[in-house]
Amino acid sequence: MERIRSFIAIDIEKGDVLDKIIRIQEDMKGTGAIFKPVERENIHLTIRFLGEIPVRTLEMVKEIMSKVKFSKFKMELKGIGAFPTLGRPRVIWIGISEGSEQVIQIYNQIEGELRRIGFPKERESFIPHVTIARVKRYTPALIKYLRDLHEIEIGEVEVDKIRLKKSTLTSRGPIYETLYEVYAQ
Repeated sequence: MERIRSFIAIDIEKGDVLDKIIRIQEDMKGTGAIFKPVERENIHLTIRFLGEIPVRTLEMVKEIMSKVKFSKFKMELKGIGAFPTLGRPRVIWIGISEGSEQVIQIYNQIEGELRRIGFPKERESFIPHVTIARVKRYTPALIKYLRDLHEIEIGEVEVDKIRLKKSTLTSRGPIYETLYEVYAQ
């Protein structure tokens, strides 16, 4: 049975916002840390990672997504953070200030329905964020750089759709493909 690695996301496609993120990733290289930046074309906000799921389950996910109700909204990308903490960064992300309530409402609509069809509850509580790098080895310079950017304003994007994405893992990094999209009402 074919299984597809997939997730539901909001793609970040606005040029000037992406330019700023790429500049931050470039500047991080000067800290001596070893990390893998997220490729420009892959920068997104994950609403829900689904994992490797059967094709028939993907059809159920599309059905769930088709019922999600949301209006077009602005999402402001602001502030740099890290999981598990800024002092021990493994995943570097940009936070969402304006628009996070709307993202959480979309998540809640999807999550309730995914649980109903058998998806397990997520281990962590949902915090809207845009991952920009995965850290293999951090340095004091990287930690200082991230702390300096704690309140940086990246910019606004308009959210008018959510997408079901397929993720194919390759040695050069993941390749994402849109399988389905739902537009704001």
